[in-house]
Amino acid sequence: MKRSLIYLIICSLALTAFKFLKEKPVLYIIGDSTVKNGSGKGADQLWGWGSLIDVYFDTARIDVQNHAIGGRSSRTFITDGRWDAILKTLKKGDFVIMQFGHNDASPLDDTARARGTIRGIGKESKDIYNPIRKMNETVYSYGHYMRKYVNEARAKGAIPIICSPVPRNNFKEGKARRGDQDYGLWAKQIAAETGAFFIDLNNLIADEYDKMGEKAVDKFFPKDHTHPNREGSQLNAAKVVEGLKGLDKCSLKQYLK
Repeated sequence: MKRSLIYLIICSLALTAFKFLKEKPVLYIIGDSTVKNGSGKGADQLWGWGSLIDVYFDTARIDVQNHAIGGRSSRTFITDGRWDAILKTLKKGDFVIMQFGHNDASPLDDTARARGTIRGIGKESKDIYNPIRKMNETVYSYGHYMRKYVNEARAKGAIPIICSPVPRNNFKEGKARRGDQDYGLWAKQIAAETGAFFIDLNNLIADEYDKMGEKAVDKFFPKDHTHPNREGSQLNAAKVVEGLKGLDKCSLKQYLK
């Protein structure tokens, strides 16, 4: 009887230790300055939604890591080596939320940043000399790079989730201007093509902007028409979570509080 009891206690302790030591899944967030502005600490009153979204998750069960960085496009997040660094630790059961597009419309080979991508989701490419990296480079479409994120994340056993880019503070005739004819549309198309989960963040936020009105939305943008303050980024984070809750069969939802 005593041996059986001791055995049960040992098994219970071993199971507890296993659960404690079991590595948590990681939510990797990648994107541009609307996802993480600067160091992510609110300098110049500017924030990104990825720096504020962790409060929605049970971080005892999932690790939330915001790897977004300002100024990057879907192309330069890769050519900087940032995506390869994530791939080194990305594992089965992890998640990748991605939002790119704001910087993809930039020139392909200018001397300021050379960060642009070819518009659309096609298979075309262009050979350039990159004056920033001081090397020849083949540049592809926005869709090409988004496919790369999805396919390589999935190859690691991770679950990719694409967000359409958050809207800017641009209004026309009292309505927020949307990205449903360019990057918002292309993000949706790549998600449909690859089978990735998709959060239509652009329209979710724009719908809210329409309800609030232009003057109220202006208060979210203290510096320019692209980068929101804490309050604006909190709204954006809430809309990411709202979109996540609407995704059928997306297991990331189980880690929400």
